[in-house]
Amino acid sequence: MCDCSKARGHGWRGWMPLPDSQYLQASGPWLDLTYRLGPKVPRATVFPQPSFRRLKSLPEDPLNITEMQMVVHIGTHVDAPRHFYSDGPAFHEISLERLSGPGVVLRVMKKPGELIEPDDLRRCAVQIQPGDIVALNTGWSQYAGTPAYDDHPYLSSEAAQWLLEQKIKLLACDLPTPDMPVGRRPANYNWPAHHILLGNGILVAENITGLDALAGERVEFMFSALNIEDSDGAPARVLARRLARTDATT
Repeated sequence: MCDCSKARGHGWRGWMPLPDSQYLQASGPWLDLTYRLGPKVPRATVFPQPSFRRLKSLPEDPLNITEMQMVVHIGTHVDAPRHFYSDGPAFHEISLERLSGPGVVLRVMKKPGELIEPDDLRRCAVQIQPGDIVALNTGWSQYAGTPAYDDHPYLSSEAAQWLLEQKIKLLACDLPTPDMPVGRRPANYNWPAHHILLGNGILVAENITGLDALAGERVEFMFSALNIEDSDGAPARVLARRLARTDATT
């Protein structure tokens, strides 16, 4: 079900419609699901390491000033549809309602390079509602900073399509990518999970951490991403807190 448009980068199908906003009652503190941004932040190996340097330093100078150079798709970040679709919206065109709101954390345990299938998602003991943010907790963040992090589980095309059918608005994962690990990709690989999700207006967030504490819960998310003009992605500070249980969530 991946995008097979004749013109590469075209074929964005529009935003998923969202339900009306709802009142959310929290039952716990905000938790930070973000990797600290620094030279060793988790990233796909195809991207260069970020660099940070002091342009001015106290006490020699009257103030401290740090310069940062990095790809927007490293560390904890959000992909805009523009990442794979030239006719899709860039980051400054994404509304705040698509970067925050209620959702669920699905716990799925897999081995290196194993597919995550629809049945793995169906078996999770928490119900997905239309308009939810879904965070995929595979436990892979324990390998961040090691070679094992790069050989991760990934979504099958069918699993990505199943998430689309649930009408979610954002998929977050504790992986470098929901697609096949870089080292396992055949020639002419086409990133099917990204194409299915982004192509239908479902945002993708990668390199999330700290999801173990929220596994199986309904939560409120905030993806506080930088509003970068014309960008295909943006670094984000991701926060989540548990929601109080109601008859609709038990």
